[in-house]
Amino acid sequence: MAKIRVMIVDDSAVVRQVIRENLEREADIEVIGAAADPLFALERMKNNWPDVITLDVEMPRMDGITFLRKIMSEHPTPVVICSSLAEKGAETTMEALAAGAVAIITKPKMGVKQFLQDASNDLVTAVRSAARSNVRNIHPSARTAASLTPSPKLTADAVLAARAAASTAMSKTTESIIAIGTSTGGTQALEVVLTMLPAVSPGIVVVQHMPEKFTALFAERLNTLCKVEVREAQNNDRVIPGRVLIAPGGRHMMLRRSGAQYIVEVVDGPLVNRHKPSVDVLFRSVAQVAGKNALGIIMTGMGDDGARGMNEMHEAGAFTVAQDEATCVVFGMPKEAIKLGGVDKIVPLEFIAREIITYE
Repeated sequence: MAKIRVMIVDDSAVVRQVIRENLEREADIEVIGAAADPLFALERMKNNWPDVITLDVEMPRMDGITFLRKIMSEHPTPVVICSSLAEKGAETTMEALAAGAVAIITKPKMGVKQFLQDASNDLVTAVRSAARSNVRNIHPSARTAASLTPSPKLTADAVLAARAAASTAMSKTTESIIAIGTSTGGTQALEVVLTMLPAVSPGIVVVQHMPEKFTALFAERLNTLCKVEVREAQNNDRVIPGRVLIAPGGRHMMLRRSGAQYIVEVVDGPLVNRHKPSVDVLFRSVAQVAGKNALGIIMTGMGDDGARGMNEMHEAGAFTVAQDEATCVVFGMPKEAIKLGGVDKIVPLEFIAREIITYE
C-alpha cells in the first residue's frame, strides 16, 4: 500500500522537526518535505505533490489562509491546520477552516514542543483521516473542523443510560424535532443545508464535531447567512421553530421535555466515541424523548459516532436520513448508520433541506 505523503508548512523549526519525527514513526506515512513558509512549500511541491499538507496559519511572506485558498482553488488537497488557539486567534483559524481545511489541531502559545509530542496520536489520526477525505466535495466557502482527542472509545452509556424510547404509539405532537449529526466535512455541509431553509422551519438540534470555542464562532457565522436563527446551545435553551441549536465544543447536548416544550440539556462528561459533543448522545436522547416526532439526519464524517443513536431513533419510530456517499467529504458516519439498518432514506447533500422542509 502506498504511503501517505505529507508536506509540513510551519515557520517554527521546532514545530517542523517535532511533526516530522511524529509522522515518520508511522510505517504508512512519509514526510516528503518541510517548509518555513508557503512560497518555499509551493516551490518544493511543484514536482512532488503531497497527499496531505499540515499547515500553520500565521507565517511570513504568505499567510496560511491565502495559501490554503490558493491550494483549494488550483489543486484541492487535504489540509490539516496545526495552529495556536487563543481568543484573539480563533476567528483567524476559522477563516482557514472556511477556506477548506478538513481537520484542526490546536496548539498552545507556550510549551508547543511538549504539546506536539503529547498530541502525536491526534496528529497521526488527523493525517490519516485527511488522506481518506474527498476534498473535491468541499464548497469554496466551506468551514470544517474535526475534534481529535485520543481516548478509550466509550459508548453513549457513559453519559445517558439506555432505556425504553418514546413509544412509537405516542401521539404526534405539533412540534417536530430535527436532529443532525456530522463531523469531517460537516461544517460546509451544514452551511449548504441551513442556508436553504425558510425562516419558519422545525426546531433543529445539531452536533458538529468541533473544538471548544469554535462552535460559537461557527454558529455566529451561520446566523449571518441563514433565515433561521442559529446559536450555540446553552443549558435549558428551548427548541422552537425557526431556531437551530449547535452543541458547544467540549460539552454533550441532550434533548429533554419540560412540560409540553422541548429544551436542551448541555452537560460535561467523558468522551463518547472519542468525541464531546457526541452524536450518539444527542440521538439517543432524541429517541427517548421525541420518538416518532423526530427526524434524524446523519451527514459526512469520519468514524461511527451517531450510527447506533440513529438506529435507536429509527426503532423509536423516527424517520431517518443519511447523506449519500457521492456528496460526502468522508462517507464514514453515514455508511456505519446504513450498515446497522437504521436509515430510512439516503439522499444527496442538496436534497437534505427538502427533507427537513417537507417533514411532517
